[in-house]
Amino acid sequence: GTLTPTQLAFQASAAGLGAVALCDHNTVNGLPEFVAAAKSANILPVPGIEFSTQWEEKELHILALFVRPEHYASIRQWLDDFLKSKEQSNRDLISNLRKAKICLDYDKIAAAVPFGNVNRAVIGREMVRLGYCASVQEAFCRYLAPKMGYYTPAPKPGAWETVAFIHSMGCVAVLAHPLLTLTEPQLRRFLSQGSCLDAMEVYYSTYDAETTALAEKIAKEHGLLYSGGSDF
Repeated sequence: GTLTPTQLAFQASAAGLGAVALCDHNTVNGLPEFVAAAKSANILPVPGIEFSTQWEEKELHILALFVRPEHYASIRQWLDDFLKSKEQSNRDLISNLRKAKICLDYDKIAAAVPFGNVNRAVIGREMVRLGYCASVQEAFCRYLAPKMGYYTPAPKPGAWETVAFIHSMGCVAVLAHPLLTLTEPQLRRFLSQGSCLDAMEVYYSTYDAETTALAEKIAKEHGLLYSGGSDF
C-alpha cells in the first residue's frame, strides 16, 4: 500500500469514518500496528486479510474480517506454501525480465518493502523508478500481466476451502469485488456451489451505479450481507 497502517488509521479518522478495515493481501503483518493506531485515532479497527484464491480458472479474493491475534499463527501456516510459491514466481518474473534487458534485483526490491512482501505492483514501481516504464499501469500492460509471457502465477488455495478456513477461526468471510473478475453468469454459478459466505462487496470504488445495483441484487438473492471496499 501507499500509506503505513498508522497513516491509514489516522487518515480514515480525519475523513470522518467511524470504522475502517485493513485487509492486506496474504499477510497479517500490518495488523498489530493498525489496531494500536486506530485506537489512538479514536476509530474502530476491523483487522482483516485478503486471501488470493482460485476458482476454476479465475483468481478470486476472499476477505476474512475480525481477525484476532490468536489467529496470526494459523494464517501464516495456511499461507506458507502459497507464499513460497509466490516468491518463486516473482523471482522467475524478474529472471524473465532480465532476458528482456530489464535489469532488476529481487533481493534489493524485497529489502526495500515492509517484511519483504513483494508483489507485482512493487516490481512495477521499481520498473518506473528505473525508467523502464512511465507508470505501474504501463508495466502491467507491457510486462507483468500473465498474458505477456513473463509472469506465471503461483498456485493458489481453493476459494471454498479458504472460506471454510476463515470460518474455522470464527471470522467473517466476504467475497471481494466479484464483478471485477467474474461475469454475472460466472458469479451466480460460483455462489450456487456453496452457501457459507457471509457477505459480498456490493459497494466498490470503481463500480458504476449499474454494477452496484446488480451486485446488490445478487447478494440479496443469496442471502449475503452487503459489504463495501475501496482497495485504497
